Amino acid sequence: VQLQASGGGWVQPGGSLRLSCEVSGRTFSNYAMGWFRQTPRKDREFVAAIKWSGGSTKYADSVKGRFTISKDMAKKTGYLQMNSLKAEDTAVYYCAALYAPITSTMSHVSAYDSWGQGTLVTVSS
Repeated sequence: VQLQASGGGWVQPGGSLRLSCEVSGRTFSNYAMGWFRQTPRKDREFVAAIKWSGGSTKYADSVKGRFTISKDMAKKTGYLQMNSLKAEDTAVYYCAALYAPITSTMSHVSAYDSWGQGTLVTVSS
């Protein structure tokens, strides 16, 4: 499976951005899509994930209530709506695919099989 992330950019603190991740290749029904982020000073960290079948979600505590992960199965695209952005949300954001997901592993970087290229989100005044 291949993933293509887009939608990054610059936004002021308190603003919003929506990231997209388009999936191609094999049927995605038995996958989860995850979003991760990374800065030069930190390891890649979990942000949010969604099971493609059923739609159950999982969020990092740092983004709960501000970010929403969703999917459009017809478009084979996942989304990460980011509201109330903070400077500390600045990072390169990656989408990734996890085959046969188990909820307990959806936040683990090492569990994911395929990764898209990153998209840079900069939150600054």
